[in-house]
Amino acid sequence: MSTAISSSRGVSGVLRAPHVPRVLIASQVGRLPLASAPLALLLYARESLTITAAGLLVAAYTAGMAVGAPLLARTVDRWRQPPVLWGSAALSGLGLLLVVAAGHTMAGAAVGAAVAGLGTPPLEACLRALWPDLLPAELVQVGYALDIALQEVIFVVGPLTTLGAVALGGPSAGLVAAAGLQLAGTGVFALSRPVRAWRGVPAPRHWAGPLRAGRLVLLLLGVAGGGAGFGSLPVALAAYSEWVGDRSLTGWLLAAEAVGGLVAGLLWTRVRPGGPARLPVLAGLLAVGFLPLLLTPGPVPMVGLLAVCGVTLPPLLTTVFVTADRLAPTGTVAEAFAWVVTAFTLGSAAGAALTGALVPLGVRYGFALPPVAAGLGAVLMVLVVRPSRPGARERLSPGAPAVSSSRGRSE
Repeated sequence: MSTAISSSRGVSGVLRAPHVPRVLIASQVGRLPLASAPLALLLYARESLTITAAGLLVAAYTAGMAVGAPLLARTVDRWRQPPVLWGSAALSGLGLLLVVAAGHTMAGAAVGAAVAGLGTPPLEACLRALWPDLLPAELVQVGYALDIALQEVIFVVGPLTTLGAVALGGPSAGLVAAAGLQLAGTGVFALSRPVRAWRGVPAPRHWAGPLRAGRLVLLLLGVAGGGAGFGSLPVALAAYSEWVGDRSLTGWLLAAEAVGGLVAGLLWTRVRPGGPARLPVLAGLLAVGFLPLLLTPGPVPMVGLLAVCGVTLPPLLTTVFVTADRLAPTGTVAEAFAWVVTAFTLGSAAGAALTGALVPLGVRYGFALPPVAAGLGAVLMVLVVRPSRPGARERLSPGAPAVSSSRGRSE
């Protein structure tokens, strides 16, 4: 039996569905600051602060985002999407403007960066909670895969918008542009009819939200392992670029990884939906894909190796979101999706920090963490999909298409 989905049921089927192009594009624009804001903070801070201080601003932004995403998504699950999106976009934009108003003082800039991260609109979680209302069940996984593939574009276009704004208006313009793009994309998304009609499912509430599902916690820990692998790459590649004598290579090498992910994600939309059983295989392939980087070849072969590294991430994340949808208790799916994002973000931050301590030992040491961290993630994925004991509460259906447990109610 062919594993390919026909074009009428694949990407073209998703894009022909009512409202999908609008919410998909708006979500992508609103999420551009995920890639543009950290660079804007670095460029602004480097005008008068040390590189260490600039790094702390990015850390404050990332930490705020990691804390805010699940809290905002929990509010979405219990209420509605538009008020949360409008309020968070305003708060995040205010935080970026506070960085500018702080006038290069570290304390004020750090507060502004943390507020900007804390208020980052949960567009990713909101869109993925919305897919079951926008698409027939057999196309929901295609929607996940398409969104994840296009997300790679954010990490190419986002930095370019910052560089363009800075070139035209100076370092502060990068922060203003990030705030403006975020507000514009979020506004268009929040005003769309499906977003206004969506409602979370009334359900008994628990302080732990979706984290009371043990398998979901294991899934998040596995995601953090993959995040640590990818989070270590910018640091390791910066050291590699200095080692080969061209610092500008870092951006091109990271772009190669993003292009590999984009191509793989688009191809994955043509694969017939499968169950969580794919998780350990995909996570294992991710770990194996990092191993050749230890050879530290010349720049041209390194570009190819990094493109290969990026290939497995979109299929893995697509399967992760399908699995999270099935594991999340009723009425908590938006928060579960936000926890996936937070787990990847925290893993990425930890990977960057650990690799920063390893690279002084040698360039190859910088590439040692990714396969180890991703390998541990693969082991955890095995535990996620292991057969349930008879009578166990948490079960995973191996092949049925996912239908969100918090499907919205049409007005």
